This record gives sequence, structure tokens and C-alpha cells, in this order.
Amino acid sequence: MKNLCYLSLFVFALAACDIQTEKKSVFVENWKQRAIHHVLSDSLRSGATYLSVYSQIYSRTEHSTHNLTSTVSLRNINTADTIYIDRAEYYNTHGQVIRNYFNTTIFIAPLETVEIVIDESDTTGGSGANFLIHWRIPPHGHTPLVEGIMISTSGQKGLSFTTQGVQVE
Repeated sequence: MKNLCYLSLFVFALAACDIQTEKKSVFVENWKQRAIHHVLSDSLRSGATYLSVYSQIYSRTEHSTHNLTSTVSLRNINTADTIYIDRAEYYNTHGQVIRNYFNTTIFIAPLETVEIVIDESDTTGGSGANFLIHWRIPPHGHTPLVEGIMISTSGQKGLSFTTQGVQVE
């Protein structure tokens, strides 16, 4: 009976580890499946959108920060045209590039949304993190809608807010 209890406890602990692993896994967009493998038309308009995001915000004083999960939402608001994203560059508070999320042009189908998630534990961006999204669209198409959603929950407290991208090029 004692061995059965130990075995049950071991199986339960092992199952809990598997559940914990599943909770930690974040949906990762497969950029390779979105890659463009053909030459795009010369008639496409190109531009860039700036988006402010926040890895951290100040709480109580300038010496106390609160970490946030950031979601960058890239939305194709065209009903018939595909748009193309060349780069999604993530910068820190000091204007230094932290990473580029894909190394090849990707597509976003009409009315489709793709997202980039920055984990709450990733504080490399700091309080002044931002993105520069480089895109190409058909001549009469709409520019992508780029939004940031920041969220954090702790105990019974929740914090969330959004930012909107601004076309800069």
C-alpha cells in the first residue's frame, strides 16, 4: 500500500511537470510557412510603421518597475489584397536593435492577423521599447494596422493597455 502511494505521488508529480511544460509553451508563428519564395511586383508601395511597446513600466517610483507581456498585432485590413512584411525590428529604450523577428519577407492574407509575443520575463526592451515594421502593399491597398497590447496580472491585480502604430515612411 505504501509503495502504491509513492507510485501514485510520482505519477502525479510527473503529470504536473508535463502540464507545466504545456503552460510555458507560447504559440510561435511559423515564419517559414509565411515566407515568400518568388519575386514581388515592382508596383508595390513600401513603408514602415513605428510602434511603442513596453517590456516594463514604472511602479511607485523610478526605481521600481513592473514587467509586462507585450503582443504586437499585425493586421491586414484589406478585404482582397495580400500585404507583405519585410522586417519586424525590435528596439530597446536606447534605440539599439534587440532582434529582427524574421529574415525573409512574409505575407499576411486579406483580413488575417499575425502576432509577435514578447514574454513578461523578457525585459531587454525596457520601458521605452519599440518596433519598426517594414511593409509592402498593393498600390491602392491599405497600410497594415499595427497595434501593441501590454498586459500583466499579479495576484488579484491586472494591468492592460494598448498602443497604436504610426506610419513613419
